[in-house]
Amino acid sequence: MEKRLEINKLSFFRRKIVNALMLTLSLLAAIITIIPLIFIFYYTISRGITYLNLDFFIHMPKPVGEAGGGMANAIVGTLILIGIGGAIGIPVGILTGTYLSEFGNNKFGFLVRFLADVLSGIPSIVVGVVAYTMVVIPMRHFSALAGGIALAILMIPTITRTTEEMIRLVPQSFREAGLALGIQKWKTTVLIVLRTAWKGIATGILLGLSRAAGETAPLLFTALGNRFWSTNVFQPMASLTVYIYNYASAPFEDWNKQAWTAALVLIIIISIFSLIFRIITRSKYKV
Repeated sequence: MEKRLEINKLSFFRRKIVNALMLTLSLLAAIITIIPLIFIFYYTISRGITYLNLDFFIHMPKPVGEAGGGMANAIVGTLILIGIGGAIGIPVGILTGTYLSEFGNNKFGFLVRFLADVLSGIPSIVVGVVAYTMVVIPMRHFSALAGGIALAILMIPTITRTTEEMIRLVPQSFREAGLALGIQKWKTTVLIVLRTAWKGIATGILLGLSRAAGETAPLLFTALGNRFWSTNVFQPMASLTVYIYNYASAPFEDWNKQAWTAALVLIIIISIFSLIFRIITRSKYKV
């Protein structure tokens, strides 16, 4: 009996040690994950704060050799491009994810799921070339519409897979309760299942928008860029990412500094999106 108690004590202490070790390793991994993000924020803010003023948001870019100026056209252009991409990609992604979760337990659903996973791993420059071939060449000119379509293609797999997984987490009893009350299946899915999973779906939407907002290669092949004020979606349009690419590689110190400020503004835009989505999902979750 005493021997068995000693064995149980040793086993208990061993489990305690292993548990403490794994918790320490998990905490260390979390810290390692956060450190690069802290350095990115610190370096971007320290370098980009120089030109962060009202002029940067309301003025147009200056010609080569002239100091100052802003990126008002690029900021508005980025918002328009993200808006076009979101208007196309978000509904498609949510509907596809809903189909895969609720009706996709068949060969076609497996195929769609597999293709969505493949699409999420395709390099963005390839998506840009495809959008160039399918949209720019038939239109015979670059346009914001082509850029928005390219960004939508990049958003769809992230939103699709997130929506599917979030809907799968909704208990089956929620569906059964709706059907028991005589609610049609599609209404149960829309009014109960999607409403319950909305918070997680919104996170997937935010991830898709964030990825699209930071892409440069697809826009070089589609929206191209524009140094003038333009809100016509059927014409070339400026974007922050393209400006960052052009200004960072230019041999002018003033442009290099503005590239860092543009990067900081892009981070601020993504942070605002995140804040808005948190507010929306919180209110939706409480209703």
